[in-house]
Amino acid sequence: MKNKKIIIAGGTGFIGEEMSRYFGNENDITILTRNVTHQKTNRNNYSFISNDDKMNLKYRQWDGKTLGEWSKCLDGADLIINLAGKTVNCRYTEKNKREIFDSRTNATKVIGEAIRNCTVPPKLWINASSATIYRHATDKPQDEYTGEFHNDFSVQVCQLWEKTFYEQRTPFTRKAALRMAISLGPSGVMIPYFNLLKFGLGGKQASGKQMYSWVHLKDTCRMIEWLYEHKELEGTFNCCSPNPVTNKTFMDTLRRVTGNKFGLPAYEWMLRLGAPIIGTEAELVLKSRWVIPTKILETGFEFKYPFLEDALKEIISKVPRMQYHLF
Repeated sequence: MKNKKIIIAGGTGFIGEEMSRYFGNENDITILTRNVTHQKTNRNNYSFISNDDKMNLKYRQWDGKTLGEWSKCLDGADLIINLAGKTVNCRYTEKNKREIFDSRTNATKVIGEAIRNCTVPPKLWINASSATIYRHATDKPQDEYTGEFHNDFSVQVCQLWEKTFYEQRTPFTRKAALRMAISLGPSGVMIPYFNLLKFGLGGKQASGKQMYSWVHLKDTCRMIEWLYEHKELEGTFNCCSPNPVTNKTFMDTLRRVTGNKFGLPAYEWMLRLGAPIIGTEAELVLKSRWVIPTKILETGFEFKYPFLEDALKEIISKVPRMQYHLF
């Protein structure tokens, strides 16, 4: 993609930053954010976008729920990517649950409203969803055709998010929802893993048999690019590597590529005991996410990083050794 006008809602986090870096050199990027000043995110200092990278990057303030001046930047856009939503990496209190629901549905609704007000609506709207929409699966993989849902909280969030997205009437804007697996890059979710490695705690979590669906963030960006260029494509796509692994395999591979030979396991009782202390839910580690990207593969899309070891090696090549080694 070149010389395109791209809007990223909720784009100041790790995933949005990586997308800005991927698309930013040859396209005009606008980030919609609740605070135009720098926000605290789960990133390393080395991952900050450089001044050179910011040449095609600008910010517009929004509150994620009401129309404002920001909506004007959607007019004539080629692509809008909506990543907005409160992180699920928190305790599932009633207050947090409501904020998780509202932050996703409100942002989706107001983007739909802004698109309807455009003289020249965006050509494509990509809305984030999550691979956690599928049930805890240890028996078989879940795809877009045969995947099954159970009525737990994470599934409810994703179902309502997608329902809200598809309810938006945007007849001149093509739409696609990406059910994103755990996104791997030089920061984000890798930061807690690096911390575990440094202190010799990089063993399996719980039984280690739970499936771990993942995707390299460059492949996420490439998939978005593919969907933009193939104008016949729309609907829901699983955004994940075709080769999910077990939790044990993930941790073993991560230790191997980082040169950490030793890693103590974290038993299930430890995870359940420790989750409230660090303000999260054990489900985020214990749920078996076994998801495959059947629909995007059917379109001819090829992953650059289909295998975990190659993906991790590329990521580690950009990370200072001190991030994952104590000495």
